[in-house]
Amino acid sequence: MEQVVFNTQPGLSLSPADIKRLSPSALAYLGDAVYELHIRTHYLMPPKRSRDYHHQVVAQVRAESQARHLHSLEPHLTPVELELLKRGRNGATGCPRRLDPETYQQATSLETLIGYLYLTDCQRLNQLLAQLDLEG
Repeated sequence: MEQVVFNTQPGLSLSPADIKRLSPSALAYLGDAVYELHIRTHYLMPPKRSRDYHHQVVAQVRAESQARHLHSLEPHLTPVELELLKRGRNGATGCPRRLDPETYQQATSLETLIGYLYLTDCQRLNQLLAQLDLEG
């Protein structure tokens, strides 16, 4: 299946200084949306019922799946990207009751990294997203 390719929108007007000022939670907020769009696009083919799309997507956007994906990507990350993961982990506040706090922090770390790369390096974002095993 062909993967969605992200390109920063021409109208996006955040300077590098603006991006540096964004909190990890703001980057995770954006990263959550980008990640979900990637997952939704992945499951579009073959066509199926909306309920089936929903079940497949929810299984992948759960914190547990995000934590698993983070572990698979970590060996491929640069020192700068690993530092972003730490910022995301440390910025994770609150945790749903059903989750272990470490899993929540890992999921938030992944979302932070995705949000940051979406704003700064879509080519690198696409490389990392292409490595995710979405069938496992």
